[in-house]
Order: sequence, then C-alpha cells, then structure tokens
Amino acid sequence: MDQDAFRQTYRDTSACFCAFETSILTSRCACSLADRFCIAEREGIECRSDQAQQLCFDFLEILREKARFVLKTHQETAPLAHGKTLRLQVGGLRGLHALLRPEKPIPILIRDVHTTLSACRDHFGSLEAIPYQEVIKQIAAFQDKKRSRPRREPSNDD
Repeated sequence: MDQDAFRQTYRDTSACFCAFETSILTSRCACSLADRFCIAEREGIECRSDQAQQLCFDFLEILREKARFVLKTHQETAPLAHGKTLRLQVGGLRGLHALLRPEKPIPILIRDVHTTLSACRDHFGSLEAIPYQEVIKQIAAFQDKKRSRPRREPSNDD
C-alpha cells in the first residue's frame, strides 16, 4: 500500500485519532480510551471519546508552546520529528506524573494517558494552571533508546 493510499484510508477509518498515538505505538504509554486498528500491515490508534481527544490535543498544544526551547523548534505549526514527538509526549506525561506523585519514582510506562491528564487538570483546576516548568524538566531529561548499530569490521584496506 502506498503512503498516500494509507493516509486516505487512515483518515476514512479513524474519525477520532489518538493524539498520543506515537507514544502508545512505541509502548511508552497506554490509555484506557485507546483502541488499536490495523490497515494492511500498519497499526493505528483511535480514541473512544471526543472529549478525551480534545483534552489530549489541548494539553499537547500548550506543552509544545512551553517546550519550544527544549525541543529546539521555532515553527509553531510544523510537524515534529518522531524523536521530538516522543520527547514531548512521554516527557510531558512523566512530568505530570512527577507533579501528581512527587514521592514516587516516575514509571517507565505511563499506564493511562487519560487518567493522568484528567487527574492533573482536576488537581490544578485547568490545563493552563499546571506548573509547566516542572513538566519541561522531564521533557529535557527524556531520552529515547538509541538504536544500536552493528559495528563496522575493519577491512584490510584500513
């Protein structure tokens, strides 16, 4: 399946796509409202709630604006590279976890995006009231696993 056909089928299939799809598909987080679906050999995530989807998009929009310096992005609307998307999403969720449960270590897997976001919004009164400077620290600290490259064997020519 070519990329254009995949994108069109994806848009037709998923009316309520997941804002945290990248992080869920890479097993960095999970969500109680996420449903997986397949198109050909590819997998996607959709949200079962329009309200939850809006909450996630609102959070990521605020977070992206606050984290522009850390992510080294200058354009507000340009798509983020995969690694920066992971840093924003996973680091952001880890930061929220640290705010909600400062006495506990931050888990490797955030078990429920919706529960974490809802709890944070309820605790601080709104998404805008979250102390983002603490969240940004987790975005800055997050590092995705580095791919291991096979070592190049020295040749006789070297």
